[in-house]
Amino acid sequence: MEKSTLKLTKKIQVLIDLPTKEEKKEAIGKLYQWQNRCFKAANLIVSHLYVQEMIKDFFYLSEGIRYKLADEKKDEDGILQCSRINTTYRMMSDRFKGEIPMDILSCLNTSLIATFNKNKTEYWKGLRSLENFKRDMAFPFGSRCMSRLSYTTNKKAFCFRLFSIPFKTYLGKDFTDKRKLLERLEKGNIKLCTSHIQLKDGKIFWLAVFEIEKEKYRLMPEKIAEASLSLEYPIVVKTGKARLTIGTQEEFLYRRLAIQAARKRAQSGATYCKSGKGRKRKLKAADRFRNTESNYVSQRIHVYSRKLIDFCIKHQAGTLILLNQEDKIGIAKEEEFVLRNWSYYDLMTKIKYKAEKAGIELIID
Repeated sequence: MEKSTLKLTKKIQVLIDLPTKEEKKEAIGKLYQWQNRCFKAANLIVSHLYVQEMIKDFFYLSEGIRYKLADEKKDEDGILQCSRINTTYRMMSDRFKGEIPMDILSCLNTSLIATFNKNKTEYWKGLRSLENFKRDMAFPFGSRCMSRLSYTTNKKAFCFRLFSIPFKTYLGKDFTDKRKLLERLEKGNIKLCTSHIQLKDGKIFWLAVFEIEKEKYRLMPEKIAEASLSLEYPIVVKTGKARLTIGTQEEFLYRRLAIQAARKRAQSGATYCKSGKGRKRKLKAADRFRNTESNYVSQRIHVYSRKLIDFCIKHQAGTLILLNQEDKIGIAKEEEFVLRNWSYYDLMTKIKYKAEKAGIELIID
């Protein structure tokens, strides 16, 4: 049976809500320590899981060696002293207990085991390599570790405590639905799932995962909308006699190329810029374009995918088919220009998410 809910992740900037600089510095140091221990633990976990899964292939071991991954108390051929899921948790507990809350390690362990089990067939066939976690990875925590979420009027922010560290949100102008989701969470109308804390560029982000109800529209599953994605027109969709072209080449591709050209000019001109404070000042003009292209592309594909789903809802199309995508992806891989400027994987990802949220079945041909 299809689930009536879906999980929605929102990136929310948070600030440590402590009065003095010394207290804030101590709290930030603690967060960085937890991030470091998670980075080490994650790489250890996937290594242990891989060895456990591949131990049967170690044919060069003695013939009398036992290799059944089971608790020796429950199975005479078992080689483990505990259940398999508990092996990595005990390993982390022995190494990092006292340096990081065990709830974080428990969430990390559960998540990595689920991901490993999902991909282990590809590991075994050599089609996929093990994940390699970086030092700036986000660390997870369960919803029970977060408490006292409420809106504080004098601070004009949502405040909460995470492992006894007080935080407050910074939403800025907030043109999205983050504020509404936090208000619903405070009232208990939606559920908070296992989320993450990310430390990046001196800022703290809360990657909040909300479980929300799917939007309900009057859709007819037998009514089909056919969409085609291309470089000339980002999206062309039709259902019955209705047809809609979303975006144009001039709007998307040419604007993107203009941003690339502007950045290249700024980089070339940096040679002749005044270097009063060294590299930072010389590259000041070029740095302005660092995220301009990615931000523009992200904004446009959000708009395009939203218009596509709105078209399906308006015409009550319960099924959306993306036509000939495999052929177009193959062509893009062969042509360097198209591959560099073709953002339709991101577009397909956002279409998939919005279609699931609206209850529309997506089929990729």
